[in-house]
Amino acid sequence: MHEKERHRIILSAVQEKPVVTVPELVDLTDSSEATIRRDIAALHVQKKLRRVRGGAEALHPPQFVGLAGRPFTVNETLNTRQKQAIAKEAVALCEDGDPIIINGGTTTFQMVHFLTNRRMQVFTNSFNIAEHLLKHSKNTIMLSGGTIYREQNIVLSPFDNDVTRNFYARRMFMGAQGIGPLGLMEADPLLIQAEQKLIDQADELVVLVDSTKFKKRSSLILCGLKRIATIITDSGIEDRDAAMLEEAGVNLIVANVQADAKTGNAPSSA
Repeated sequence: MHEKERHRIILSAVQEKPVVTVPELVDLTDSSEATIRRDIAALHVQKKLRRVRGGAEALHPPQFVGLAGRPFTVNETLNTRQKQAIAKEAVALCEDGDPIIINGGTTTFQMVHFLTNRRMQVFTNSFNIAEHLLKHSKNTIMLSGGTIYREQNIVLSPFDNDVTRNFYARRMFMGAQGIGPLGLMEADPLLIQAEQKLIDQADELVVLVDSTKFKKRSSLILCGLKRIATIITDSGIEDRDAAMLEEAGVNLIVANVQADAKTGNAPSSA
């Protein structure tokens, strides 16, 4: 990742919470601690943030605390071809008329391109997904209520009595911060709370993750592997990770990234 992009992520992160630690920034940027410390020092000298012990803080701390994790605009530039191919496989699982949930995320967002000619009932907490489908498809769209988190472009509510509880889905499609033997991992407690409510409303959980997510870890577990019906990823998945999913009884679909994800070529699965 280029220095300019790292600096943008760091400055965005310190605007989202009072203090951001060096390990958190290492995870956000996939950089070394030494690199992050140099970046913080440079931004401190430029008077764009304040260097503190173990991390950094904004010069003018935010009054409204956002979510942990990379901004949507950063994530959408990473592993784009893989995400498109994975999303195509996800839509191939759907039938017209199906009620589905699409959780906000940059991989799930790619599903909108393959839903253009479909006729389904789509519930989402993603402002971007809802807006795109309203403009470019005839699907019926239901958007959850709550607070809009600009950096991730999602809508979340901490309340149990929101519209989420009134929607049944045959499948829920979602991404994740990371995945390992203990299950799906996320970076923010509010995300965990909101996503668990959505998972409860679906018969099947389908997870869309590029192969790099099998190397990522977080301190928060969203759900165990046993709750997942299907995982769709790319051919970069390692044999040990595929074996982990097989042992847990999770169906694995491997997307063909070599073919253009939007050409309509036949999907590849395993």
